[in-house]
Amino acid sequence: MGDPPLKKYRKEFDGSENEEDNDKFVPYVPVRERKKQQLLKMGRIVQLTAEASNVGKSSSENEHDEEGNEESWGRKFNISLLDQHTELKKIAEAKKISAVEKQLKEEEKILESVAEKKALMGVAELAKGIQYEDPIKTSWTPPRYILSKPESRHEKIREKLRILTEGENVPPPLCEFREMKLPKVILSAMAKRNIKKPSPIQVQGIPAVLAGRDLIGIAFTGSGKTLVFVLPIIMFSLEQELRLPFVSREGPYGLIICPSRELAKQTHDIIQYYCRHLQEAGMPDIRTVLAIGGVPVNDAIAIIQQGAHIMVATPGRLMDMLDKKLVNLDVCRYLCMDEADRMIDMGFEEDVRTIFSYFKGQRQTLLFSATMPKKIQNFAKSALVKPVTINVGRAGAASMNVTQDVEYVKQEAKVVYLLECLQKTSPPVLIFAEKKQDVDAIHEYLLLKGVEAVAIHGGKDQDERYRSVEAFRNQEKDVLVATDVASKGLDFPDVQHVINYDMPDDIENYVHRIGRTGRSGSKGLATTFINKATEQYVLLDLKHLLIEAKQKVPPFLGELCSETEKYADLGDGCSYCGGLGHRITECPKLEAIQNKQVSNIGRRDYLSNTAADY
Repeated sequence: MGDPPLKKYRKEFDGSENEEDNDKFVPYVPVRERKKQQLLKMGRIVQLTAEASNVGKSSSENEHDEEGNEESWGRKFNISLLDQHTELKKIAEAKKISAVEKQLKEEEKILESVAEKKALMGVAELAKGIQYEDPIKTSWTPPRYILSKPESRHEKIREKLRILTEGENVPPPLCEFREMKLPKVILSAMAKRNIKKPSPIQVQGIPAVLAGRDLIGIAFTGSGKTLVFVLPIIMFSLEQELRLPFVSREGPYGLIICPSRELAKQTHDIIQYYCRHLQEAGMPDIRTVLAIGGVPVNDAIAIIQQGAHIMVATPGRLMDMLDKKLVNLDVCRYLCMDEADRMIDMGFEEDVRTIFSYFKGQRQTLLFSATMPKKIQNFAKSALVKPVTINVGRAGAASMNVTQDVEYVKQEAKVVYLLECLQKTSPPVLIFAEKKQDVDAIHEYLLLKGVEAVAIHGGKDQDERYRSVEAFRNQEKDVLVATDVASKGLDFPDVQHVINYDMPDDIENYVHRIGRTGRSGSKGLATTFINKATEQYVLLDLKHLLIEAKQKVPPFLGELCSETEKYADLGDGCSYCGGLGHRITECPKLEAIQNKQVSNIGRRDYLSNTAADY
């Protein structure tokens, strides 16, 4: 007759042929459960319900769970579509958060791996393990009535002026120049230049510098950063001279390093303006040295021989003079790096580190720029002594006083379209181009069309550069055509219009360029030509910069989008270069630097400055 059905099932299921085994009771397993177990054996599905969840449940609960499991294999008839949608939305949000966390962790790792920890420390200090714990002490203190006011009052002022500060024991903000205890002659000299009230960066920056604190100052272009380090250095030098006059070959007491010759010359002229007023009022002569390439070194040596209080220099010339022992930094206690991030990006990082090794003691270090990515801020904080970070607006943000027009212009039509753009405003107008040959071509074209124009770039000799800049500054010429040598820190009064003949490869350069207009509270216009030759990552950065500044975004820019735009709400874009349109995970600037480093592995440059190491 054959085996009974249940026994037959037992044979098939557990493969048992022994009669004794067949007599043992085996509970019946439903068809659906048998199929499920077979699938599990074949590795087709993963069991989702953990056995632990059934521990401690009653039999009725287990029965209910089994029913729930059976239902999970099909559609959820007993739950409304709205509830299902809400549940799915929660799961999607949870997954999104985890993706954001993953992105942030990845960015932190990359930033740590590329961070320069000790770029602002001298070699001797690193070798001996010297670390300064406390800031330099000065004789300056805020007025007593300001010190007696509560911290909440200081916070209200910072909030009102949109000043963000970081650091220990930040000095109180001072809203009047007289509260900063500046001499009357300095106040009257500022009044002649129509400077009557301090700008937000000056309100917080000047008290911090006068108090002897190391400082990282970030504010948009044209906000008055120069006076934040110029006025205190004049005061410190004056105090030193009154206490004990400087003798021959002594000094400098203060050193200001600038990335371009034009910016160094401009800073030197500002210092001389205030020193001249002090001397006319019967104060001691504060001697200032200008050390830049392209001019004879004899002029600088003549002032150093008398004993110099302040030195303004570019890294190359300063390195040369230190190397030849024409100047020393034995008594230097005040160092300012203007446009610090630009200097490091331009390849002066090794020079800066070498310059630091010439200091013989602790110094007060100040870093200033309109664009200061996290990379620069992080390594600066590691070397500075209890620094105060002052931020007016986002680091790298464009000035809100500048109206930005972005226009699509074909490569061959750009020169002709320039004339039309010049009609938008009255002169003076600044035109920027990336290449020297483009600057020369534009200059020649404008002269042929009868436009009063001058041009500067790195290929011209220093005298010609000086004459061009001064003619434009004094409004003897209507248009200045320049490469990026004129984009960093230069102050031209009443520039109405900046034209970018081509979009720079770096969004930070764009911010510096358009910052030549709309300065000191006035309004300005910036027109930028873009076309298919412009890199997409730069256009994405530009698009997000326009959105941030509440400017009109042209349709051809609005259509662009990238993979990492979904992370746009995480904050200030790329933490390496400051671009808003991408994250550090796909930063082209970082990638280019890493590729360069990889290509140099195994090579030794026997002709470099550090050839002595080999």
